[in-house]
Amino acid sequence: MNLREAAMKSSVKSRWILGFAVFAITAASYAQWSNPADDVPAYHPSAPLKLSALPPILSGAQLKGENFRFPWQVHVYQQAIKIGSVLYQLPCNCRCDRALGHTSLRSCYEGVHGTECSTCAKEAFFAYAQTRLGKTPAQIRAAIARHEYESIDLDKE
Repeated sequence: MNLREAAMKSSVKSRWILGFAVFAITAASYAQWSNPADDVPAYHPSAPLKLSALPPILSGAQLKGENFRFPWQVHVYQQAIKIGSVLYQLPCNCRCDRALGHTSLRSCYEGVHGTECSTCAKEAFFAYAQTRLGKTPAQIRAAIARHEYESIDLDKE
C-alpha cells in the first residue's frame, strides 16, 4: 500500500467518525429537549369570544342518516350543543388535531367525526356529565388528561 492509499483510508475513516459523532450529538440533544408529556392535543385555554363566530355543531335534521345509526350518536351531539363552549376548551385524545386539523373537542361535532370516533364521543359525554356536576373546563381537561373518560360505556348513553 502506498502513501496515497493510506491517506485515503485515513480520510474515509475520519469522515465516518465525524459523521457518527454529529449523529450522536444530534440524537442526544433531541432526546434531552423532547418530552412526550408536553405533547397535548389542540384546545383553547379559554371560552370563545363570540360563540356565533364558530361553525355550528350539527343538530336537528342533520342528526339523521348513515352516520347516526346508534342512539348514542344522536345523544352525544345533543349534549355537545349544550356545552359547546366547554368542548371548545378541551383537547381530543384521538389526535384529530393532527389528522383532521381540529382545534379542540368541539371541532369533532361540527361534522360527523363525533359519530365515528369512540374517544371523541366518550370525552364529550364525560365533559357533559362533569359540567353538570359543576366542574370547570380546566378541571375537566385535567380529568381527560388522566383518561377518566375511558370508563364511559357508549351503549348506556
